[in-house]
Amino acid sequence: MRELERLAAACLQPSFPGHEVPDWVARWLGRGLGAITLFAYNVGDPEQLAGLTAALRAEQPDLVISIDEEGGDVTRLEADRGSSYPGNAALGAVNDPTLTERVAGAIAGELARAGVDLNLAPVADVNSNPLNPVIGVRSFGSDPERVARHVRAFVTGTQRQGVAACAKHFPGHGDTSADSHRELPVAGGDLDGMLLPFRAAIEADVKVVMVGHLLVPALHELPASLSQVIVADLLRGELGFDGVVMTDALEMAAVSDAFGVEEAAVRALIAGADTLGLGHDLHQEAVERVHAAIVHAVCAGRLAEERLAEAATRIAGLASWTSPSEAGADGRAIGAEAAARAVRGAGTIAGPVLVLDLVPEANIAAGEAEHGLADLLDDAVAVRLRERPADLPGLLDRHDGRRLLIVTRDAPRHAWQAELVAAAAAIRPDLVLVESGLPGDTDMQPNTIATYGAGRANLAAAAAMLRA
Repeated sequence: MRELERLAAACLQPSFPGHEVPDWVARWLGRGLGAITLFAYNVGDPEQLAGLTAALRAEQPDLVISIDEEGGDVTRLEADRGSSYPGNAALGAVNDPTLTERVAGAIAGELARAGVDLNLAPVADVNSNPLNPVIGVRSFGSDPERVARHVRAFVTGTQRQGVAACAKHFPGHGDTSADSHRELPVAGGDLDGMLLPFRAAIEADVKVVMVGHLLVPALHELPASLSQVIVADLLRGELGFDGVVMTDALEMAAVSDAFGVEEAAVRALIAGADTLGLGHDLHQEAVERVHAAIVHAVCAGRLAEERLAEAATRIAGLASWTSPSEAGADGRAIGAEAAARAVRGAGTIAGPVLVLDLVPEANIAAGEAEHGLADLLDDAVAVRLRERPADLPGLLDRHDGRRLLIVTRDAPRHAWQAELVAAAAAIRPDLVLVESGLPGDTDMQPNTIATYGAGRANLAAAAAMLRA
């Protein structure tokens, strides 16, 4: 029984809040916990983070420590100020795989210095649905071949630093109109195109593939993360992936609403997953319940102990492969260069500025941004808006001496933003517009800049153009 309990623990990848190792986490590390995911709530500064990862490994030397550091809108290392690196949409817009490889290597170098050995990136989804609420700028684009080129480059740049990469969200979250954090998305579209970037990642020897909580009716009637057809037959069999299969966070409503976290965990292991993401909000009690459910499933004959042993062996193999190296990374200068190369359009603005920052509901994967373009401009007053104000003319009149700058975020997906911009332009025709998400397929208007992301590096590139 003790060996079974250790095997079950090896398959868990929980999180915990705070800058120090809680007692309950230390106990689980002693029981054989295989992996930990860190979030922004674990990060103070680089020295603190390095101390935290060292303290975790002092309890369990073979621990895999992961983090979401995609660049652009999704950052944990710089959540309080915005990423120093542009995200995938900006890199896809530049379309220079060598640049993508260098950016990925620089990010991996920072993770290596912090003691993190698994980056939960790159997003390998093809953003073929422009209304997708959760992928968007996290994707390299809507063309499968372009996405595949950059996924391959990102994996190569990351793993050259001895940090494992993770291609996500298999088999592809791009052609959906729902967010799996909130509900079960249904993916359609071109299956071959959807899979192409994952094939590229596997050819580049990606060490981890994350399976998404999404329904692909063309493949199976179960969510991908719980489907043997998708994990064992397609990913392992047809695509030949022999690395670690990870689930997306099991607390996400796409599976937890219908199955519950514990049952979803058991089904994911049966389907072929190796490590179970337990998410941002599942801590001590959830770990106990999921662990007990796994052990019970083995004792009841639902889940083979050999399946757990296989999973634990893969996780141990990943831990032994990683050898984080600080050598060869470009540093943050490459982030600024990449963001500047991604900017499209033109616009300048002089003197005092009123910045209307139009903020839609936050992407749960990215979280609420604490930074904005106004932070990077001298003599700027910022007003954050989450809907069209009742008295827009009055708002503008109160700042009559300031030029108007409007920052939108995925305006093609949010009608209120487009309507506000049109109304403001009728009053202030000399306004300047910065689109910090995806600008859509329409031609760029005069005095319009597109950054392809809202990370600090993206916004700094826009600020440089505005004040040129």
